[in-house]
Amino acid sequence: MVIILKFVLATANPGKIQEMREILFELGIEFVTREELGINIIVEETGSTFIENALLKAKAICEASDLPAVADDSGLMVNALNGEPGVYSSTFGGAELDCEERCAYLLERLRGVEQRGAKFVSTIVCAFPDGLVMSAVGECNGKITTIPRGINGFGYDPVFIADGETRTMAELSPQEKNKASHRGKALREFADMLQAYYRERGIR
Repeated sequence: MVIILKFVLATANPGKIQEMREILFELGIEFVTREELGINIIVEETGSTFIENALLKAKAICEASDLPAVADDSGLMVNALNGEPGVYSSTFGGAELDCEERCAYLLERLRGVEQRGAKFVSTIVCAFPDGLVMSAVGECNGKITTIPRGINGFGYDPVFIADGETRTMAELSPQEKNKASHRGKALREFADMLQAYYRERGIR
């Protein structure tokens, strides 16, 4: 029986790759990126939920690489916007906007709104060549600021303050963010599931 302990990251997002690289390395999981394997296919994210989109990406990259593929689909859900932008976080306000412009658009939508509760959600899905699928979810509750702060991170990090913090995600160090973030929580849950799966089979 051939045991596969190497994984491929299904994301092409540089910010996500950096975070996943740091967290998975700490968890002792070996991986390669799509770029390192020369996989440049575009996966249409047609799902209506985070898990549907993550599954689409994981299965497509698994089939293209013949390796277990770890995919993330994540986004910001704002209470006052009825959960928007949600699965459309990366295109909120228009696909042509960059991260800074998207944050500005969000703040404009929340102008004058006092209740600014929100949460980051990350769904991790791993698709294996034998058809096995593992999934894990992580959430980070907090609130939206009135002005952007910080230069670290990416996406909506400059306008999001996690519960129990006074700094935005973009003001935290990478190590601090990885401990608190939705993606960090989901990846650690996935790693626990993976280790339990291997232990049951006497592999690790």
